[in-house]
Amino acid sequence: MSKSLNRVKAHLSTLGLSVEILEITTPTNTAAQAAEVVGCAVDQIAKSVIFRGETSGKAVLFLTAGGSRVDVAAASELAQEPLGKADAAMIRQQTGFAIGGVSPFGHLNPIEAFMDKKLLRFATIWAAAGTPHHMFEMSPQTMRHHTGALAAEFTE
Repeated sequence: MSKSLNRVKAHLSTLGLSVEILEITTPTNTAAQAAEVVGCAVDQIAKSVIFRGETSGKAVLFLTAGGSRVDVAAASELAQEPLGKADAAMIRQQTGFAIGGVSPFGHLNPIEAFMDKKLLRFATIWAAAGTPHHMFEMSPQTMRHHTGALAAEFTE
Protein backbone atom coordinates (compact mmCIF):
# COMPACT_ATOMS: atom_id res chain seq x y z
CA MET A 1 0.00 0.00 0.00
CA SER A 2 1.18 3.52 -0.80
CA LYS A 3 3.02 5.46 1.92
CA SER A 4 0.97 8.53 0.98
CA LEU A 5 -2.32 6.67 1.32
CA ASN A 6 -1.24 5.23 4.67
CA ARG A 7 -0.27 8.72 5.88
CA VAL A 8 -3.72 10.08 4.95
CA LYS A 9 -5.47 7.15 6.67
CA ALA A 10 -3.36 7.62 9.80
CA HIS A 11 -3.99 11.37 9.90
CA LEU A 12 -7.75 10.92 9.49
CA SER A 13 -7.71 8.30 12.25
CA THR A 14 -5.74 10.62 14.55
CA LEU A 15 -8.44 13.25 13.99
CA GLY A 16 -11.08 10.70 14.99
CA LEU A 17 -12.60 10.69 11.52
CA SER A 18 -14.00 7.44 10.16
CA VAL A 19 -13.75 7.77 6.39
CA GLU A 20 -14.18 5.14 3.69
CA ILE A 21 -11.46 5.48 1.07
CA LEU A 22 -12.38 4.26 -2.40
CA GLU A 23 -9.86 2.80 -4.80
CA ILE A 24 -10.48 4.24 -8.25
CA THR A 25 -9.59 1.94 -11.13
CA THR A 26 -10.62 4.16 -14.05
CA PRO A 27 -8.79 7.32 -15.14
CA THR A 28 -9.66 10.48 -13.20
CA ASN A 29 -7.36 13.03 -14.80
CA THR A 30 -10.03 15.74 -14.55
CA ALA A 31 -12.57 16.75 -11.94
CA ALA A 32 -15.32 15.82 -14.42
CA GLN A 33 -13.94 12.28 -14.73
CA ALA A 34 -13.64 11.97 -10.94
CA ALA A 35 -17.22 13.21 -10.49
CA GLU A 36 -18.50 10.69 -13.00
CA VAL A 37 -16.69 7.82 -11.24
CA VAL A 38 -18.00 8.65 -7.74
CA GLY A 39 -21.43 9.85 -8.94
CA CYS A 40 -21.46 13.47 -7.84
CA ALA A 41 -21.57 16.97 -9.35
CA VAL A 42 -18.26 18.23 -10.71
CA ASP A 43 -18.20 21.04 -8.12
CA GLN A 44 -18.35 18.40 -5.35
CA ILE A 45 -14.80 17.41 -6.26
CA ALA A 46 -12.44 19.29 -3.94
CA LYS A 47 -9.32 19.84 -6.01
CA SER A 48 -6.16 20.41 -3.97
CA VAL A 49 -4.37 23.16 -5.88
CA ILE A 50 -0.90 24.02 -4.55
CA PHE A 51 0.87 27.33 -5.18
CA ARG A 52 4.32 28.43 -4.09
CA GLY A 53 4.61 31.59 -2.01
CA GLU A 54 7.03 33.80 -3.96
CA THR A 55 8.30 35.44 -0.76
CA SER A 56 8.13 32.58 1.74
CA GLY A 57 8.83 29.67 -0.62
CA LYS A 58 6.13 27.72 1.21
CA ALA A 59 3.34 25.68 -0.32
CA VAL A 60 -0.17 27.15 -0.02
CA LEU A 61 -3.22 24.90 -0.48
CA PHE A 62 -6.41 26.01 -2.22
CA LEU A 63 -9.27 23.50 -1.94
CA THR A 64 -11.19 24.38 -5.06
CA ALA A 65 -14.56 23.27 -6.44
CA GLY A 66 -14.00 20.93 -9.38
CA GLY A 67 -15.52 23.20 -12.01
CA SER A 68 -13.55 26.29 -10.95
CA ARG A 69 -10.10 27.69 -11.58
CA VAL A 70 -8.07 29.61 -9.01
CA ASP A 71 -7.76 33.34 -9.69
CA VAL A 72 -4.07 33.84 -8.86
CA ALA A 73 -4.51 37.53 -8.01
CA ALA A 74 -7.33 36.80 -5.54
CA ALA A 75 -5.40 33.84 -4.11
CA SER A 76 -2.27 35.99 -3.68
CA GLU A 77 -4.30 38.58 -1.81
CA LEU A 78 -5.58 35.91 0.57
CA ALA A 79 -2.11 34.44 1.08
CA GLN A 80 -0.73 37.95 1.62
CA GLU A 81 2.13 37.32 -0.79
CA PRO A 82 2.56 36.82 -4.53
CA LEU A 83 1.92 33.23 -5.56
CA GLY A 84 3.59 31.30 -8.33
CA LYS A 85 3.37 27.88 -9.86
CA ALA A 86 4.50 25.05 -7.62
CA ASP A 87 6.42 22.40 -9.53
CA ALA A 88 6.07 18.66 -8.91
CA ALA A 89 9.30 18.46 -6.88
CA MET A 90 8.26 21.29 -4.55
CA ILE A 91 4.79 19.79 -4.08
CA ARG A 92 6.26 16.38 -3.28
CA GLN A 93 8.87 17.84 -0.90
CA GLN A 94 6.49 20.03 1.09
CA THR A 95 3.32 17.93 1.05
CA GLY A 96 4.60 14.39 0.47
CA PHE A 97 2.13 13.89 -2.38
CA ALA A 98 2.42 13.59 -6.15
CA ILE A 99 0.37 15.87 -8.39
CA GLY A 100 -3.05 14.31 -8.90
CA GLY A 101 -3.11 12.74 -5.46
CA VAL A 102 -2.64 15.72 -3.14
CA SER A 103 -4.95 15.22 -0.18
CA PRO A 104 -6.26 17.92 2.14
CA PHE A 105 -4.93 15.71 4.99
CA GLY A 106 -1.63 14.11 5.89
CA HIS A 107 0.84 16.70 4.60
CA LEU A 108 4.48 16.26 5.60
CA ASN A 109 4.65 19.91 6.69
CA PRO A 110 2.03 22.31 8.09
CA ILE A 111 0.32 24.13 5.25
CA GLU A 112 -1.79 27.26 5.02
CA ALA A 113 -5.12 26.33 3.44
CA PHE A 114 -8.07 28.10 1.87
CA MET A 115 -11.41 26.55 0.86
CA ASP A 116 -13.57 27.65 -2.04
CA LYS A 117 -16.91 28.81 -0.59
CA LYS A 118 -18.65 26.95 -3.41
CA LEU A 119 -17.74 23.67 -1.70
CA LEU A 120 -19.78 24.66 1.36
CA ARG A 121 -23.03 24.43 -0.66
CA PHE A 122 -22.89 20.64 -0.66
CA ALA A 123 -23.73 18.06 1.99
CA THR A 124 -20.62 16.10 0.99
CA ILE A 125 -17.57 16.61 -1.19
CA TRP A 126 -14.89 14.26 -2.54
CA ALA A 127 -11.10 14.64 -2.36
CA ALA A 128 -7.95 12.72 -3.20
CA ALA A 129 -6.65 10.43 -0.47
CA GLY A 130 -2.92 10.70 -1.18
CA THR A 131 -2.78 9.02 -4.58
CA PRO A 132 -4.41 9.63 -7.97
CA HIS A 133 -6.26 6.32 -7.44
CA HIS A 134 -7.91 6.90 -4.06
CA MET A 135 -10.70 9.28 -3.00
CA PHE A 136 -12.87 9.87 0.04
CA GLU A 137 -16.14 11.65 0.82
CA MET A 138 -16.67 14.06 3.71
CA SER A 139 -18.79 17.06 4.65
CA PRO A 140 -17.14 20.31 3.58
CA GLN A 141 -17.60 21.70 7.09
CA THR A 142 -15.65 18.77 8.55
CA MET A 143 -12.90 19.19 5.95
CA ARG A 144 -12.66 22.92 6.57
CA HIS A 145 -12.57 22.46 10.33
CA HIS A 146 -9.90 19.76 10.35
CA THR A 147 -7.68 21.38 7.71
CA GLY A 148 -7.96 24.83 9.29
CA ALA A 149 -8.85 26.17 5.84
CA LEU A 150 -10.26 29.68 5.61
CA ALA A 151 -13.44 29.70 3.49
CA ALA A 152 -13.04 32.39 0.86
CA GLU A 153 -13.76 33.39 -2.74
CA PHE A 154 -10.68 33.01 -4.92
CA THR A 155 -11.90 31.53 -8.20
CA GLU A 156 -12.37 33.00 -11.66
